[in-house]
Amino acid sequence: MGTAFRILVDADACPVKEEIYKVAWRLEVPVTLVSNQHLRIPAHPLIDKVVVGAGFDAADDWIAEASGPATVVITADILLADRCIKAGATVISNSGKPFTANSIGSAVATRAIMADLRAAPTAGGIGGPAPFAKADRSRFLSALDAALVRLKRAT
Repeated sequence: MGTAFRILVDADACPVKEEIYKVAWRLEVPVTLVSNQHLRIPAHPLIDKVVVGAGFDAADDWIAEASGPATVVITADILLADRCIKAGATVISNSGKPFTANSIGSAVATRAIMADLRAAPTAGGIGGPAPFAKADRSRFLSALDAALVRLKRAT
């Protein structure tokens, strides 16, 4: 596949790093993990890391600026997904759900509504997303593989 494609990972809380490595090695696609803290990564020429400053959204800013049409971005951050889609990137959540130009608007709106509900004094039992499950890991592997194959065919 060459170095025209790459995977950018919002890595600080990413639960699917091992899956990303496996797909990247098989398809020979470079991966850059972007985080606010030092991470251990495999010693492999396709795997790289960028540690950004501790500033608010520093990792998101780096990923958004580095995104483009030949980039697959892995993130659970809906606002980052929106920025990357606008840059032309393919974006997949940690659970394998693709973020698209057609779906991102409603995802941003839902995120805002849920944040408001959680902040309300009567929120009670409103929590965050469901716990990460084995099915999410499997769905993620399929989605990443399919996204990279689509990018390859498009060029």
